[in-house]
Amino acid sequence: MPATHERSTDRSTYETVIERLSKASVDKHWEPYVDIPWDDPEFLVHQTDPRWELSPDDPLGGHPWYRSLPPETRARIGLWRVATAMKIGLQFENLLKRGLLNYAYWLPNGSVEFRYAYHEMIEEGHHGMMFQEFVNRTKFPIRGMPRPLSLIAQTVPWIPLISTELFFVFVLGGEDPIDHVQRTMLKKGRVRHPLLEAIMRIHIAEESRHISFARHYLRWRVPRMAAFPRFLLSLLTPVILGIMARIMLSPPGPMIRAFRIPEQVVREVYLENPATKAEMRASIARTRRLCGELGLINPLSRRIWRAMGIWDEPDRATSPAAAGSAA
Repeated sequence: MPATHERSTDRSTYETVIERLSKASVDKHWEPYVDIPWDDPEFLVHQTDPRWELSPDDPLGGHPWYRSLPPETRARIGLWRVATAMKIGLQFENLLKRGLLNYAYWLPNGSVEFRYAYHEMIEEGHHGMMFQEFVNRTKFPIRGMPRPLSLIAQTVPWIPLISTELFFVFVLGGEDPIDHVQRTMLKKGRVRHPLLEAIMRIHIAEESRHISFARHYLRWRVPRMAAFPRFLLSLLTPVILGIMARIMLSPPGPMIRAFRIPEQVVREVYLENPATKAEMRASIARTRRLCGELGLINPLSRRIWRAMGIWDEPDRATSPAAAGSAA
């Protein structure tokens, strides 16, 4: 659907945007077990299919260690990484759905947010089934988030009871990085398997609505927050975004162990690589600009953005020009 650019400065404009998103969810949606030909010969998942190999312009895919591996091993590594991203994605969306239910529980009769929240939960439910079906078909022992992190993450669905604004920052922290990665992969031609392309295109189309809702909700609510809660939000936001970006973009530990990826390679590709660091900053660029627009970036919070490795000086995120260009 086309991007929605209205500024949610008054209630009627804000409600019009949310109603439009609800209508779009009715007009254009997908069923994972209807719209994806899982058993088509071209869509079958084989661990050694060369279409899973990482492209040379991928940070790991272009490393000499990876290029020296047999083609079958390169394919397995590429497939494992995709499957891990999907497992983490469905785990995040599980937390998101439960948080949305807690948020919707307290909405008053006649709330436009109630209907859209349920549209989003239905779509996220479909995404979870779609991602898990893909993981199952890889036959890999994919775990997703590390167990300690999964246990800590169980607190997320309760955030709306404390601060709905903080919850929707968490939503953007999970959705923006994966949306950025998927769009980049499609744009650069890194997606060669038709099943992966079908899943990504469905996910991107529906996530654009989810991201739009979170952004417009924050545009409506944050300027109306009291000064101290808004200040606390400005400090917590870069912490959440930095953690979420790392979860979504970092190499999975089980994959490193399964394929015995040398520590030096991991360090060169992910920890010391300027391109990898730039990619992480780029993955939350839209949310960073939104925070600048909403006045959530101040001298103290900017230090936290920098400490988390997600501040990008060229953004000039607090400038009027950046605020005016934020989608």
